[in-house]
Amino acid sequence: MAEKQKSRQQVYTLLVQIGRKAGDGLPKDATGAALVIYASGIDEAEAVRETVAILKQADTAPLDVTGYGTLEEREELGHEIDAEERGLMARALEENAVIVAQMEPFFDDQGYRSDEEH
Repeated sequence: MAEKQKSRQQVYTLLVQIGRKAGDGLPKDATGAALVIYASGIDEAEAVRETVAILKQADTAPLDVTGYGTLEEREELGHEIDAEERGLMARALEENAVIVAQMEPFFDDQGYRSDEEH
């Protein structure tokens, strides 16, 4: 008899760029934003899918997602990860959640611009 493998959730660090959409909650003059997100998933692809789905439900327009890997992968790359960041990652894992850790709006030509003028 084959034993059932227990799936192991991990937390991935994602950088998501969003464009403008009515009701997105961004500042009036912003052209979009960059979000640093900690998302749990069995693999990075699942974390990205869940993140995009949740952002769309929140009336945002995700345009691009860049993955930076798990905590261990980031440490191997030499990233410095402070206690606050580690705490948010632990929370994402415990709650099987997508957590927006930081949001930086884009203004003028800093980032993506939707086809509509605002």
